[in-house]
Amino acid sequence: MKILVLRFSSIGDIVLTTPVVRQLKTQLPGAQVHFATKPVYRSLFEASPYVDKLHLLGGSLGELVRELRAERFDFIVDLHNNLRTRLIRWQLPGVPGRAFDKLNWQKYLLVRFKINQLPPVHIVDRYRAAAAPLGIRDDGAGLDYFIPASQEVDLAADLPAGFRPQRYVAVAIGAQHATKRLPVEKLIELVQNLAPRPVVLLGGPEDESTGHVIVLAAKSLIFNGCGRFSLHQSASLLRQAQFVISHDTGLMHIASAFKKEIYSVWGNTVPQFGMYPYRTRFEALEVLGLSCRPCSKIGFAQCPQGHFKCMREQALGRDWPALG
Repeated sequence: MKILVLRFSSIGDIVLTTPVVRQLKTQLPGAQVHFATKPVYRSLFEASPYVDKLHLLGGSLGELVRELRAERFDFIVDLHNNLRTRLIRWQLPGVPGRAFDKLNWQKYLLVRFKINQLPPVHIVDRYRAAAAPLGIRDDGAGLDYFIPASQEVDLAADLPAGFRPQRYVAVAIGAQHATKRLPVEKLIELVQNLAPRPVVLLGGPEDESTGHVIVLAAKSLIFNGCGRFSLHQSASLLRQAQFVISHDTGLMHIASAFKKEIYSVWGNTVPQFGMYPYRTRFEALEVLGLSCRPCSKIGFAQCPQGHFKCMREQALGRDWPALG
């Protein structure tokens, strides 16, 4: 059986599809699992033993559809369910398939009227429901993330003295939308409260200057890794940390794949959307009781109310786990 899985973005969402991909490959005898995504996410699959072939949306949608038609798939599992993926399914006539339920009206009720009609079901389990006609089952193994051997970080060689495996805290300071990120002064407070634990800051090049400000202000053992490491190398640093603190973002889900203890920081979004850390120990850090929250299922460039209480009132002076 040849199966096509569709998911075009983003890092965290694609990592959340990995249990379904693994279960398709390991539970269906002779299954060939193909995955269609964007070229920027190619590296997420380079070491995966469960994806037989990638199809990349590098040009027009029509070009991708022609490539997919030639494969003669037996089933389509649509884990994106947007206009683009619906068009792909429509242009592959005769191929049965199913799309996952995005629960858009339930999310709208929660965001607009603060009425929670969302089922207490993680999005991974909703993804699996899209493949239910194929008979796959939950194997209990959680998320997958595979790091190529060449991308593993050697702490002794690549970080200053004092950073040893399971003896530092990884703090992922980035997020695509500003309302998902702690303000810099709260990040400084967080890192100061973690002292004297060594801290590695993780994020993209856009977070490098913020990391530099944190290092200068906190005056403790901090390594600013923002913009210095590839995604796989950042994953390696997450894997080697004792525990992880992260916003609601892709690195949080990668940390879940390594079964790390996670403190997830929630601003404009809420765990009830079903994208909290999966199958790992975690604590959600959030300001409860705000009438404006959640204000979006994605995020904004700035707080719509102007006060940003969901992040500015985070209680970060707590008893963090001691390093083993």
